[in-house]
Amino acid sequence: MSKTLPSLNALKAFEATARHRSMTLAADELFVTHGAVSRHIKSLEETLGVLLVSRKARSTEPTLEGMRLAEGLASAFSLMQASVERVRPGPLTLSCSSSIMMGWIIPRIGQFHERHPNIELQFNMNFDRIDFVRDKIGLAIRSSVIEPPEDAVIRELGGEAIGPVCSPEYLAQAQISEPKDLEAAMLLSTRTRPEAWRDWQMVAEETDLVLEPRSSFDHFYLLIQAAACGLGVATVPQMLVLDQLASGRLVAPFGFRPGPRRLVLWIAPHLAGRPDALALERWLIQEMRARPDN
Repeated sequence: MSKTLPSLNALKAFEATARHRSMTLAADELFVTHGAVSRHIKSLEETLGVLLVSRKARSTEPTLEGMRLAEGLASAFSLMQASVERVRPGPLTLSCSSSIMMGWIIPRIGQFHERHPNIELQFNMNFDRIDFVRDKIGLAIRSSVIEPPEDAVIRELGGEAIGPVCSPEYLAQAQISEPKDLEAAMLLSTRTRPEAWRDWQMVAEETDLVLEPRSSFDHFYLLIQAAACGLGVATVPQMLVLDQLASGRLVAPFGFRPGPRRLVLWIAPHLAGRPDALALERWLIQEMRARPDN
Protein backbone atom coordinates (compact mmCIF):
# COMPACT_ATOMS: atom_id res chain seq x y z
CA MET A 1 0.00 0.00 0.00
CA SER A 2 1.38 3.41 -0.96
CA LYS A 3 1.95 5.91 1.82
CA THR A 4 0.57 9.43 1.64
CA LEU A 5 3.28 12.06 1.18
CA PRO A 6 3.39 15.10 3.45
CA SER A 7 2.13 18.43 2.14
CA LEU A 8 4.19 19.70 -0.80
CA ASN A 9 4.03 23.24 0.63
CA ALA A 10 5.39 21.95 3.93
CA LEU A 11 8.23 20.16 2.17
CA LYS A 12 9.07 23.31 0.18
CA ALA A 13 9.03 25.44 3.32
CA PHE A 14 11.33 23.05 5.13
CA GLU A 15 13.79 22.69 2.21
CA ALA A 16 14.07 26.48 1.84
CA THR A 17 14.55 26.90 5.60
CA ALA A 18 17.27 24.23 5.72
CA ARG A 19 19.05 25.78 2.73
CA HIS A 20 18.97 29.33 4.10
CA ARG A 21 19.31 28.30 7.78
CA SER A 22 16.55 30.86 8.31
CA MET A 23 12.75 30.80 8.37
CA THR A 24 12.70 34.50 7.54
CA LEU A 25 14.72 34.06 4.35
CA ALA A 26 12.66 30.99 3.43
CA ALA A 27 9.48 33.04 3.88
CA ASP A 28 10.88 35.79 1.63
CA GLU A 29 11.75 33.25 -1.06
CA LEU A 30 8.33 31.59 -0.95
CA PHE A 31 6.36 34.86 -0.60
CA VAL A 32 4.67 33.75 2.63
CA THR A 33 4.88 34.86 6.25
CA HIS A 34 7.39 33.67 8.81
CA GLY A 35 4.50 32.19 10.76
CA ALA A 36 3.34 30.16 7.76
CA VAL A 37 6.80 28.63 7.35
CA SER A 38 6.98 27.82 11.06
CA ARG A 39 3.55 26.13 10.97
CA HIS A 40 4.48 24.11 7.89
CA ILE A 41 7.65 22.80 9.54
CA LYS A 42 5.88 22.00 12.81
CA SER A 43 3.18 20.10 10.86
CA LEU A 44 5.86 18.21 8.92
CA GLU A 45 7.67 17.24 12.13
CA GLU A 46 4.41 15.96 13.62
CA THR A 47 3.61 13.98 10.45
CA LEU A 48 7.06 12.36 10.31
CA GLY A 49 7.51 11.98 14.04
CA VAL A 50 11.02 13.48 14.09
CA LEU A 51 12.58 16.83 14.95
CA LEU A 52 13.78 18.43 11.71
CA VAL A 53 15.19 21.77 12.86
CA SER A 54 16.84 23.20 15.94
CA ARG A 55 15.37 26.65 16.52
CA LYS A 56 17.96 29.16 17.74
CA ALA A 57 17.77 32.88 18.43
CA ARG A 58 19.46 33.96 15.20
CA SER A 59 19.27 30.90 12.97
CA THR A 60 17.42 27.68 12.30
CA GLU A 61 19.77 24.72 11.98
CA PRO A 62 18.57 21.39 10.53
CA THR A 63 19.04 18.32 12.70
CA LEU A 64 20.78 15.22 11.34
CA GLU A 65 17.44 13.85 10.15
CA GLY A 66 16.56 17.28 8.78
CA MET A 67 19.80 17.44 6.78
CA ARG A 68 19.08 14.03 5.25
CA LEU A 69 15.57 15.09 4.27
CA ALA A 70 16.69 18.49 2.95
CA GLU A 71 19.37 16.89 0.77
CA GLY A 72 16.86 14.56 -0.86
CA LEU A 73 14.27 17.30 -1.30
CA ALA A 74 16.78 19.63 -2.97
CA SER A 75 17.56 16.94 -5.56
CA ALA A 76 13.86 16.16 -6.04
CA PHE A 77 12.83 19.79 -6.52
CA SER A 78 15.73 20.35 -8.92
CA LEU A 79 14.63 17.32 -10.95
CA MET A 80 11.03 18.56 -10.99
CA GLN A 81 12.12 22.01 -12.17
CA ALA A 82 14.35 20.52 -14.87
CA SER A 83 11.49 18.33 -16.09
CA VAL A 84 9.22 21.35 -16.38
CA GLU A 85 11.88 23.43 -18.15
CA ARG A 86 12.46 20.60 -20.63
CA VAL A 87 8.97 20.96 -22.06
CA ARG A 88 8.29 24.64 -21.35
CA PRO A 89 8.91 26.84 -24.41
CA GLY A 90 10.91 29.95 -23.68
CA PRO A 91 14.04 31.89 -24.62
CA LEU A 92 17.41 30.18 -24.41
CA THR A 93 19.95 31.80 -22.09
CA LEU A 94 23.67 31.87 -22.89
CA SER A 95 26.06 32.69 -20.06
CA CYS A 96 29.61 34.00 -20.47
CA SER A 97 31.89 36.66 -19.03
CA SER A 98 31.15 40.30 -19.83
CA SER A 99 34.46 40.47 -21.72
CA ILE A 100 33.57 37.57 -24.03
CA MET A 101 30.07 38.97 -24.40
CA MET A 102 31.19 42.45 -25.43
CA GLY A 103 34.40 41.53 -27.19
CA TRP A 104 33.37 38.42 -29.10
CA ILE A 105 29.68 37.42 -28.86
CA ILE A 106 27.98 40.74 -29.60
CA PRO A 107 30.04 41.54 -32.73
CA ARG A 108 29.10 38.10 -34.15
CA ILE A 109 25.68 37.19 -32.78
CA GLY A 110 23.95 38.86 -35.72
CA GLN A 111 25.21 35.99 -37.89
CA PHE A 112 23.43 33.51 -35.64
CA HIS A 113 20.18 35.48 -35.77
CA GLU A 114 20.37 35.59 -39.58
CA ARG A 115 20.59 31.79 -39.69
CA HIS A 116 18.02 31.21 -36.95
CA PRO A 117 15.61 34.17 -36.91
CA ASN A 118 13.01 32.29 -34.85
CA ILE A 119 15.33 31.48 -31.92
CA GLU A 120 15.04 33.92 -29.04
CA LEU A 121 18.22 34.36 -27.01
CA GLN A 122 18.83 35.90 -23.63
CA PHE A 123 22.23 36.56 -22.05
CA ASN A 124 23.68 36.13 -18.60
CA MET A 125 27.03 37.82 -17.91
CA ASN A 126 28.86 35.65 -15.42
CA PHE A 127 32.21 33.85 -15.39
CA ASP A 128 31.85 31.66 -12.32
CA ARG A 129 30.01 28.48 -11.33
CA ILE A 130 26.28 28.17 -12.03
CA ASP A 131 23.27 25.99 -11.39
CA PHE A 132 21.46 25.42 -14.68
CA VAL A 133 17.99 25.13 -13.18
CA ARG A 134 18.25 27.73 -10.42
CA ASP A 135 19.92 30.32 -12.67
CA LYS A 136 17.80 29.37 -15.72
CA ILE A 137 20.84 29.01 -17.97
CA GLY A 138 20.92 26.74 -21.01
CA LEU A 139 24.54 27.06 -22.18
CA ALA A 140 27.63 28.63 -20.64
CA ILE A 141 31.06 29.46 -22.05
CA ARG A 142 33.68 28.97 -19.36
CA SER A 143 37.41 28.66 -18.79
CA SER A 144 38.67 25.13 -18.24
CA VAL A 145 39.90 26.11 -14.76
CA ILE A 146 36.33 26.54 -13.45
CA GLU A 147 34.60 23.44 -12.09
CA PRO A 148 31.47 22.62 -14.12
CA PRO A 149 28.14 21.46 -12.67
CA GLU A 150 28.15 17.69 -12.09
CA ASP A 151 25.43 17.09 -14.70
CA ALA A 152 26.81 19.41 -17.40
CA VAL A 153 27.21 18.20 -20.97
CA ILE A 154 30.67 19.52 -21.90
CA ARG A 155 32.01 20.43 -25.34
CA GLU A 156 35.55 21.62 -26.14
CA LEU A 157 35.73 25.05 -27.78
CA GLY A 158 39.49 25.21 -28.23
CA GLY A 159 42.59 26.74 -26.78
CA GLU A 160 43.29 30.29 -25.68
CA ALA A 161 46.26 32.21 -27.04
CA ILE A 162 47.58 35.08 -24.92
CA GLY A 163 49.99 37.94 -25.50
CA PRO A 164 50.83 41.59 -24.67
CA VAL A 165 48.95 44.30 -26.56
CA CYS A 166 49.07 48.10 -26.56
CA SER A 167 48.24 51.02 -28.81
CA PRO A 168 50.69 51.81 -31.66
CA GLU A 169 51.28 55.21 -30.05
CA TYR A 170 52.25 53.71 -26.68
CA LEU A 171 54.51 51.15 -28.39
CA ALA A 172 56.48 53.99 -29.99
CA GLN A 173 56.43 56.20 -26.88
CA ALA A 174 57.69 53.43 -24.57
CA GLN A 175 60.19 52.25 -27.18
CA ILE A 176 59.18 48.60 -26.84
CA SER A 177 61.08 46.43 -29.31
CA GLU A 178 61.96 43.35 -27.24
CA PRO A 179 60.38 41.63 -24.23
CA LYS A 180 62.94 43.13 -21.79
CA ASP A 181 61.57 46.59 -22.60
CA LEU A 182 58.36 45.59 -20.81
CA GLU A 183 60.13 45.95 -17.45
CA ALA A 184 60.10 49.74 -17.83
CA ALA A 185 56.61 49.94 -19.34
CA MET A 186 53.31 50.69 -17.63
CA LEU A 187 51.87 47.19 -17.23
CA LEU A 188 48.12 46.78 -16.86
CA SER A 189 46.24 43.84 -15.37
CA THR A 190 42.72 42.67 -14.52
CA ARG A 191 41.31 41.59 -11.16
CA THR A 192 39.57 38.62 -12.78
CA ARG A 193 42.91 37.17 -13.90
CA PRO A 194 45.79 38.73 -11.96
CA GLU A 195 48.12 35.91 -13.03
CA ALA A 196 47.90 36.81 -16.75
CA TRP A 197 51.40 38.30 -16.96
CA ARG A 198 52.89 35.32 -15.14
CA ASP A 199 51.09 32.95 -17.52
CA TRP A 200 52.51 34.81 -20.52
CA GLN A 201 56.04 34.76 -19.09
CA MET A 202 55.81 31.00 -18.69
CA VAL A 203 54.58 30.24 -22.21
CA ALA A 204 56.86 32.86 -23.79
CA GLU A 205 59.85 31.51 -21.82
CA GLU A 206 60.56 34.97 -20.40
CA THR A 207 60.51 34.03 -16.72
CA ASP A 208 63.66 36.04 -15.95
CA LEU A 209 61.85 39.32 -16.58
CA VAL A 210 60.62 41.32 -13.59
CA LEU A 211 57.11 42.34 -14.64
CA GLU A 212 54.98 44.12 -12.03
CA PRO A 213 51.57 45.47 -13.12
CA ARG A 214 50.97 48.98 -11.83
CA SER A 215 47.30 49.43 -12.69
CA SER A 216 44.38 47.01 -12.43
CA PHE A 217 40.88 46.92 -13.94
CA ASP A 218 37.75 44.99 -13.00
CA HIS A 219 37.62 42.83 -16.12
CA PHE A 220 39.21 42.30 -19.54
CA TYR A 221 36.85 44.60 -21.43
CA LEU A 222 37.94 47.65 -19.40
CA LEU A 223 41.55 46.48 -19.52
CA ILE A 224 41.46 46.28 -23.32
CA GLN A 225 39.89 49.74 -23.59
CA ALA A 226 42.63 51.14 -21.35
CA ALA A 227 45.34 49.60 -23.53
CA ALA A 228 43.67 50.90 -26.70
CA CYS A 229 43.61 54.39 -25.18
CA GLY A 230 47.38 54.30 -24.69
CA LEU A 231 47.49 53.79 -20.93
CA GLY A 232 49.96 50.91 -21.08
CA VAL A 233 50.48 47.26 -22.03
CA ALA A 234 48.08 44.44 -21.18
CA THR A 235 48.32 40.68 -21.57
CA VAL A 236 44.99 39.42 -22.93
CA PRO A 237 43.42 36.46 -24.78
CA GLN A 238 43.75 37.00 -28.52
CA MET A 239 40.06 36.25 -29.17
CA LEU A 240 39.04 39.34 -27.19
CA VAL A 241 41.09 41.76 -29.32
CA LEU A 242 40.62 40.43 -32.86
CA ASP A 243 38.62 43.46 -33.98
CA GLN A 244 41.01 45.98 -32.36
CA LEU A 245 44.01 44.29 -33.97
CA ALA A 246 42.30 44.30 -37.37
CA SER A 247 41.44 48.01 -37.07
CA GLY A 248 44.93 48.94 -35.87
CA ARG A 249 43.77 50.29 -32.49
CA LEU A 250 45.97 47.66 -30.85
CA VAL A 251 49.19 45.94 -31.81
CA ALA A 252 50.74 42.74 -30.43
CA PRO A 253 54.51 43.36 -30.52
CA PHE A 254 55.45 39.79 -29.57
CA GLY A 255 52.49 37.92 -31.04
CA PHE A 256 50.44 35.37 -29.11
CA ARG A 257 51.30 32.04 -27.51
CA PRO A 258 49.01 29.13 -26.51
CA GLY A 259 48.11 29.79 -22.88
CA PRO A 260 47.46 27.33 -20.05
CA ARG A 261 43.66 27.62 -20.30
CA ARG A 262 41.07 26.26 -22.68
CA LEU A 263 37.52 27.31 -23.38
CA VAL A 264 34.67 24.87 -22.85
CA LEU A 265 30.93 24.94 -23.38
CA TRP A 266 28.64 23.72 -20.62
CA ILE A 267 25.18 22.60 -21.72
CA ALA A 268 22.23 22.00 -19.39
CA PRO A 269 21.39 18.27 -19.62
CA HIS A 270 17.65 18.87 -19.78
CA LEU A 271 18.11 21.17 -22.81
CA ALA A 272 20.87 19.26 -24.63
CA GLY A 273 18.49 17.80 -27.20
CA ARG A 274 16.27 20.84 -27.71
CA PRO A 275 16.53 22.21 -31.29
CA ASP A 276 17.39 25.79 -30.28
CA ALA A 277 20.11 24.60 -27.87
CA LEU A 278 21.55 22.31 -30.55
CA ALA A 279 21.60 25.18 -33.07
CA LEU A 280 23.42 27.50 -30.65
CA GLU A 281 25.84 24.75 -29.64
CA ARG A 282 26.77 24.02 -33.28
CA TRP A 283 27.17 27.69 -34.12
CA LEU A 284 29.38 28.43 -31.11
CA ILE A 285 31.62 25.42 -31.78
CA GLN A 286 31.95 26.36 -35.46
CA GLU A 287 32.73 30.01 -34.76
CA MET A 288 35.09 29.32 -31.88
CA ARG A 289 37.08 26.72 -33.79
CA ALA A 290 37.40 29.10 -36.73
CA ARG A 291 39.24 31.64 -34.56
CA PRO A 292 42.79 32.46 -35.73
CA ASP A 293 44.15 31.62 -32.26
CA ASN A 294 42.63 28.15 -32.25
